[in-house]
Amino acid sequence: MNTMSSSLENALEKLQEANEELKKDIEIKEKNEKMRKEFLSNVSHELKTPIALIQGYAEGLNEGMADDPESREYYCEVIVDESKKMNKMVQQLMSLNELEYGQISVNKTNFNITELVRSLVGSSMILIEQNNIRIEYEIGDDVYVNSDEYLVEMVFSNFLSNAIHYTDDKKRIKISQLERVDSVRISVYNSGNSIPEDEMDRIWDKFYKIDKARTREYGGSGVGLSIVKAAIDALDGKYGVYNKDNGVVFWFEIYK
Repeated sequence: MNTMSSSLENALEKLQEANEELKKDIEIKEKNEKMRKEFLSNVSHELKTPIALIQGYAEGLNEGMADDPESREYYCEVIVDESKKMNKMVQQLMSLNELEYGQISVNKTNFNITELVRSLVGSSMILIEQNNIRIEYEIGDDVYVNSDEYLVEMVFSNFLSNAIHYTDDKKRIKISQLERVDSVRISVYNSGNSIPEDEMDRIWDKFYKIDKARTREYGGSGVGLSIVKAAIDALDGKYGVYNKDNGVVFWFEIYK
């Protein structure tokens, strides 16, 4: 009887464990399904506006509504601009999907992160100068890291792009580098409106936008910071944001 009782107790424990595992699997499946539906809904919403604009202006051209060279040029510019925004968003979504599902393998090499940062800023100088932005550096000596250069470039480019588009009339961006014993932190500050404290965590979510009107104005999709999160997670690094001196600082830290 004791043996049977013990066997029954063990069987019940295993059954309970199996039920708990099944419950967790169901919860994960339901959560993934909810995320999938939200993702598709957000993608549809983001694509709706540019598609409508492209269709509207293309129909206008076809129907002869732009009957002078200046109007035709404007119609064509809108179509090209909206097409570029759609293409950018699709590329970002593909990158994010590859990162989140582990389809991009981390390829670590030894490279100069200081030189990379300066090079990426240099590549954006046309846009920086067009917006009359003043770039400041607080970097110091060159720092070499053993990491994935492509992913690090992706992270910094997103931070720099946000800084350029969200800086206020003071037009100030500051790039900082802080070297530690086993890591290096890169920070990007831009003068401008602070981020509400209750939204600090949400800005890393896909398609989340604080200033929807302004994000739409420069073609943002609300995906860039999600890419940052996924890329830094893949590198086992750290990232964050905080408000400072009438501006915002985005930072990431990777190990050497």
